[in-house]
Amino acid sequence: MPIRVLHIVTYMGRGGLETMLMNYYRNIDRSKIQFDFLVHRDFIADYDQEILSMGGRIYRLPKLNPFSKKYLSCLDSFFAEHKEYHIVHSHLDCMAGIPLKYAKKHGVSARIAHAHSSNQTKDIKYVLKLVFKNNIHKYANNLFACGENAGKWMFNTDKFNILNNAIDAHKYSFNSETKNKIRKEFGIDTDALVIGHVGRFSAPKNHEYLINVFYELQKTNDNAVLMLVGDGELRSRIEQQVQKLNITEKVILTGIRADVYDLIQAMDVFVFPSIYEGLPVSIIEAQAAGLPCIISDKVPLECAITDSVYQLNLDDMGKWVDCIGMCARLPRFNRYEKICSAGYDIKQNARELENTYLHMLQKEDITV
Repeated sequence: MPIRVLHIVTYMGRGGLETMLMNYYRNIDRSKIQFDFLVHRDFIADYDQEILSMGGRIYRLPKLNPFSKKYLSCLDSFFAEHKEYHIVHSHLDCMAGIPLKYAKKHGVSARIAHAHSSNQTKDIKYVLKLVFKNNIHKYANNLFACGENAGKWMFNTDKFNILNNAIDAHKYSFNSETKNKIRKEFGIDTDALVIGHVGRFSAPKNHEYLINVFYELQKTNDNAVLMLVGDGELRSRIEQQVQKLNITEKVILTGIRADVYDLIQAMDVFVFPSIYEGLPVSIIEAQAAGLPCIISDKVPLECAITDSVYQLNLDDMGKWVDCIGMCARLPRFNRYEKICSAGYDIKQNARELENTYLHMLQKEDITV
């Protein structure tokens, strides 16, 4: 009988965190380790059906509200009723400790808090986030992070485990036939300059800045196309910005797609001007596809596992335009071996996570 690990998330849509989890889930030995999910939305999300098909269970709670007696009561009841979980893995960033408090109360021995982002925007919720992230240590006895910056920011220590945002490197290896097929699907000229981005339409991803960069670029490059993969709460605002700038015919919004590994093949340059990040899986994917990547200085440079990543600050938009022009002239290489040697291929990482979970139970002398 496999060990069932409970992952706590907001919902299992096609975001970076969720895609990373699914990469591990698909490649872990499910005869030994089975993933279940505690989510905070009542709708069916993109990965739900695949989770169920692989034997996973999905439990639903109300939206996370640390001040709601009803929500906290639901958490308490859940862990009181589900004593089968000895490992709980929380992916709620600053709020990770909230469910772990009740996991600890009800005797869960291995309680993991996982940091997925760093340097968060100082908005109205920032002080609240600081308070709750400082409480994580009370309830978590294992700390994971996607990268050094994320871990140090979240946990205020350097004592945590790095779990790489690993990918199926074979799927993303550059394929010219796929490039031509995708361009044909979207009506893109074979000699067009395709600027690409994959990410949720949310404030941290800074789509508005990207649109402005592209607007300047297309003034001197009539054959430039911008492809945005994803969806989110700010999509309509970005659509309005595109319409206002009169570049609708040059911007492709694909929406949520299951074939990101194919869409990336159609791109020439990957641009990522985020306001803050942990260690974005989409940058690893883009490098695996042989794409030159331009990232903001708010994206940790540890994501640069090839020599084709260029980091710029957000103060000088002209430098972004110039850098895209330079990257467009670079040759494209197969980066499979580089991704694997850097430790980002999913198969090896899945074995390591599997062994980590098993070791947690051995340490606590728990037999399942």
